[in-house]
Amino acid sequence: VDNGTDLDHEDLPFFKNNLEIPDNGIDDDDNGYIDDYDGWNAYDHTGDPGSGSHGTHCCGIAAAKGDNGIGVCGVSWNAKIMPVAGSSSSEATVVEAYGYVLDMRHAWNESSGASGAFVVATSSSFGVNYGDPDDYPIWCAMYDSLGAEGILSAGATANASWNIDEMLDMPTACDSDWLITVTNTTDEDEKYSSAGYGAVTIDLGAPGTSIYSTDIYGGGYSNKTGTSMATPQVAGAVGYLFSAVSEAFMQSYLESP
Repeated sequence: VDNGTDLDHEDLPFFKNNLEIPDNGIDDDDNGYIDDYDGWNAYDHTGDPGSGSHGTHCCGIAAAKGDNGIGVCGVSWNAKIMPVAGSSSSEATVVEAYGYVLDMRHAWNESSGASGAFVVATSSSFGVNYGDPDDYPIWCAMYDSLGAEGILSAGATANASWNIDEMLDMPTACDSDWLITVTNTTDEDEKYSSAGYGAVTIDLGAPGTSIYSTDIYGGGYSNKTGTSMATPQVAGAVGYLFSAVSEAFMQSYLESP
């Protein structure tokens, strides 16, 4: 969930909703979303997830193609990315963005994989500085709803050296067992100077300093720094772990996600 991504970037593998016929103005798979072949745009309620430098960079960190002789390798090489535009401080926009992911995974669960998508993680590199979860109750509750369907979420904390336990932040002050809250670490495995922390609110740190990844400029690449870059490392790791679990674990998970 970000501000859009470069769907034509050759180093990025994207999910496609193959039950939907693109650009025909019809909800072919009857999931409540028209023309959502490429994903969803919660800003303008269309199936065009748009293009954004920030979102493209985050996508590459999580799941850029590996062993293809070009560019970079994401944490989870063989995962697919479902792009959803919806990074916002507006609760309504964020809830619609997560709602699309939730509906697609619910459809997959209910149909035993015949429709929807087997989403295992969301990555959200956006939020509201000083945001109080009490002011965003539906946004916070979405993480529990996603978790009930089998989805873990990774969320970026503030790009400032604040104690989030005291200063608060959305979404990383939300109290959900299915939300992994992430701060930014350096190549020496230390917290980046301008990154949030909190003994209660922040779960872990991940590399987010001078990260080289995909970008929109002619299918190019760039370096970026922030908790935004740390968070898709975690979502990618969740995807990678799911690819490696035993058959017994997967069966247990599908029975009780």
